[in-house]
Amino acid sequence: MKTFMPNAETVERKWCIVDAEGQTLGRIASEIAKVLSGKTKPIYTPHVDTGDFVIVINADKVVLTGKKLDQKLYRWHTGHPGGLKEVKYRDMMINKPEEVVMHAVKGMLPKNILGRKMLTKLRVYRGTDHKHEAQQPEVITFN
Repeated sequence: MKTFMPNAETVERKWCIVDAEGQTLGRIASEIAKVLSGKTKPIYTPHVDTGDFVIVINADKVVLTGKKLDQKLYRWHTGHPGGLKEVKYRDMMINKPEEVVMHAVKGMLPKNILGRKMLTKLRVYRGTDHKHEAQQPEVITFN
């Protein structure tokens, strides 16, 4: 009997929808990363992208614990001299809550080509409306 080895052609992907309302950012991001990488499936293989598509709704209602909302900073560098930029998470949650969730999930995926491919299967929306009704996503809940 031969061992089954999944590849990109044999993986069946489904669409999942996650409601982030009232969920802690880090905890929900780690669960989303598991679904994106395929670790919730019995055919998980580290070198193959076996994950599902994930739709996150209500990204503006995600919760940060403690004083992170005022103390945590989102930093990036523009590449120019003196180009270090900083934004507090409170401002990011007001202006771009989708990027806060996307950034948290990105940090929990592998830092390679496969991880970047997994991140393309994530869709994040501010409210409850999304444009993926045709894919018939199934609702998943985390503890």
